[in-house]
Amino acid sequence: MALKFILALLVAAVVTPAAAPAAQSGPAAVMAVVHQFIDGFNRGDTKTALAACASPASIIDEFAPHHWDGPNACAEWARDLAAADKQAGVTGGIVTLGRPWILDVSGDRNGNYAYVVIPASYAYQVHGVSQKESGSIFTLALKTTPAGWRIVAWSWAKH
Repeated sequence: MALKFILALLVAAVVTPAAAPAAQSGPAAVMAVVHQFIDGFNRGDTKTALAACASPASIIDEFAPHHWDGPNACAEWARDLAAADKQAGVTGGIVTLGRPWILDVSGDRNGNYAYVVIPASYAYQVHGVSQKESGSIFTLALKTTPAGWRIVAWSWAKH
C-alpha cells in the first residue's frame, strides 16, 4: 500500500509540471486574483468572489458595521452588503477598476506579499434610479498561500 502511494506521488510530480514561480508570483498573478474578486462580485457570483479571499481576512467598507475581521470576514461582509443593499433598495452593483496606481510585489522568507491601490467606480441603482460613485479607491493586501495568491485585507474608500 505504501509503495502505491509513493508511486502515485512520483507520477503526480512527473505528470504535473511545476508552475513557473515568476508567473505565479508577479504582478499579473496578483491582478488576476483582484479581478477574480471583482468579476465575481459584478456577476453576483459570491462563491467565485469569496474564493479570492484568505482566511482570516480584514475588510473596511463604507456601510455599517464598516469593519469585518476573522476567518469568515469576506463571507460576513458579503452577507451584510446584501442585507444593506436590500434595505436601501440597491441593485445591479458593478465595480469598474482603473489602472493600478500602486502594484508592489515583494517576498521574504515568510512568503510573497502584494500591495495594490486602484482607482475605482461603483455604479448601481437605488429603486431603479442609476447612481454612480466615481473616484473611489480600492486598496488591497495579498499574500501567497498554498492555493496561490489570496486577498488578506482590503478597503474601499468612497470619494
